[in-house]
Amino acid sequence: MAFVEVADATEIPTGTIKSIKANDNEIIVVNYQANYYAIAQKCTHMGGNLSKGKLEGNIITCPLHGSKFDVTNGKCVQGPKIGFIKSKTGDIRTYPVKIENGKIKIDV
Repeated sequence: MAFVEVADATEIPTGTIKSIKANDNEIIVVNYQANYYAIAQKCTHMGGNLSKGKLEGNIITCPLHGSKFDVTNGKCVQGPKIGFIKSKTGDIRTYPVKIENGKIKIDV
């Protein structure tokens, strides 16, 4: 594994996300409270694109079935909602992030 530069820190203001591709990995980078976090872009339930999800604080919601993930640690905090059916969803992969000279780097 090696850190790869993926964006300038100014490209991702606090409270926003950016979809990136690094070494064939589809990742979203989140700026939560001036800290950067990187998680896999695909929901662990059915592969929904989390870059199109809703970010509220440190929680991102999958646009397909509503699974919710904590972007700071990848933990699933709520599984999908499909009618009356509730099922479990696995945690999402996280990636180490560091900032060097104003550049965001992710360990992929």
